[in-house]
Amino acid sequence: MSRLSIWTTAVVKDDERAILRRNGRFEKLLEPGRFIEFDPFQQLAVEILKILRAEIAPEKALLLAKTEPDIAIENFAIVQPGPTEVAIVSMDGEPKHLVLPNTTRAFWKTLTAIDVEVIDTASALRVEKRHLDKLDVSRAGNSVVSTIVEANQAGLLFVDGVLTERLGPGRHAFWAVGRNVRIVTMDMRPQPLEVTAQEILTKDRVGIRVTLTAFTRIVDPEIAAAASSDVNATLYRYIQFAIREAVATRTLDDILAARHTIDNEVRAYVTNRAGALGAEIGEIGVKDVILPGDVRELLNKVVEAERVAKANIIRRQEETAATRSLLNTSKLMENNPLLLRLKELEALEKLVEKVGRIDLHTGAGGFDALLSNLYKLGDQKAAEQK
Repeated sequence: MSRLSIWTTAVVKDDERAILRRNGRFEKLLEPGRFIEFDPFQQLAVEILKILRAEIAPEKALLLAKTEPDIAIENFAIVQPGPTEVAIVSMDGEPKHLVLPNTTRAFWKTLTAIDVEVIDTASALRVEKRHLDKLDVSRAGNSVVSTIVEANQAGLLFVDGVLTERLGPGRHAFWAVGRNVRIVTMDMRPQPLEVTAQEILTKDRVGIRVTLTAFTRIVDPEIAAAASSDVNATLYRYIQFAIREAVATRTLDDILAARHTIDNEVRAYVTNRAGALGAEIGEIGVKDVILPGDVRELLNKVVEAERVAKANIIRRQEETAATRSLLNTSKLMENNPLLLRLKELEALEKLVEKVGRIDLHTGAGGFDALLSNLYKLGDQKAAEQK
């Protein structure tokens, strides 16, 4: 628009419209083309507006709807959802806007096909799939509550604090207009629960620290939601109470010797209470028993002493067996002179292997006499056996 002396001119493009005002009051809507008007007193003003897939200020549209209803109906789509309504505005078949309750928005429909679908959320809690496909939930603000429930999860729908429905796997969305909507998802898979070390006094007044691992699983989401805001935290406390009770009633020796019994006691204690939380306990077991430094040192000495004693016993058993073997051998030699001579020769052979030179004194006749005597003894022994 330009202003030349006594003329007011404007050029309106195809994707534009212009509002002509005289002394601030609406005079007419200008179509595309060149506009020139005699204006010696500078009373005219031209406002150029984009209209292709465009929105107009709602106050302007409402004003024109009152003063120039025919022009407003021809050019604008005015959307005004009620207190429990929302509207989906599509432009040329493409969903573009979600108009929230008690708000007013206006759109040019001169060059754009405007389609408005008004939804009464008071009678429809769930967002229909065809509506959900049109909506950009991230831009819906607090009007829509949505979530995706995975295959391993269970979803719970609360409306104004009341548990309304259990949701299966899939995508879910609900209108939160005029109501408080909350969706809680729970993982139905077994979950590991690590109970960290806690200081406990045994029956014989020894302070130890016990760590425990348990596997828990939600089996009834409705009961779990009603019973506790955090099921795992509650189970954690129950396990702490159970392990403290099991340890405080036993001596240190009993605890070290009966870990499986303690596991069973803790499992029984927690299982009886997990049902009221809509959960169950799977495997559970003591992971570590941490002793004070001085107690650990004493136990190490006891273990070492036990091992030394066992080694001594084994050594004595071996010595006894060796002595018994020698006794048996001596008896055989006593009744068998030939065996004694053979044993002597065996000893002599071993001795020769280690000594470079050896002088053997065999009496009269020398070595030949020794061998002759050996042969005679052998023959004599053979005759006796016959």
